[in-house]
Amino acid sequence: MNSKLTKRRKVQFRIRKSLKGTGSKPRLAVFKSNKGIYCQLIDDVAGVTIANANSKGITGTKIEVAAEVGKKIGAAAKSANIDSIVFDRSGYVYHGRIKSLADGAREAGLNF
Repeated sequence: MNSKLTKRRKVQFRIRKSLKGTGSKPRLAVFKSNKGIYCQLIDDVAGVTIANANSKGITGTKIEVAAEVGKKIGAAAKSANIDSIVFDRSGYVYHGRIKSLADGAREAGLNF
């Protein structure tokens, strides 16, 4: 019997087989918990994190907080001269907080 986490891990590994972030087009990896949402821009070739953002200190509904985190990561990417990324939703379904974070990043000027 597969738990929800086991199913998400299978999807996550299947997605990560085909997604690779580079220095010019990094991977935007997302993690969400019950309390917060976290994201980071990763250069898989060099194995480094270029920028990160999280929901600490942001108030509002979970959807609003995710949109603000998306705007924060977009601003961090712009300061690192990055305007194009690969979106890694980490096995989460693309709705709710994940979609809100992606829309916030697009508002900040990121292309994916």
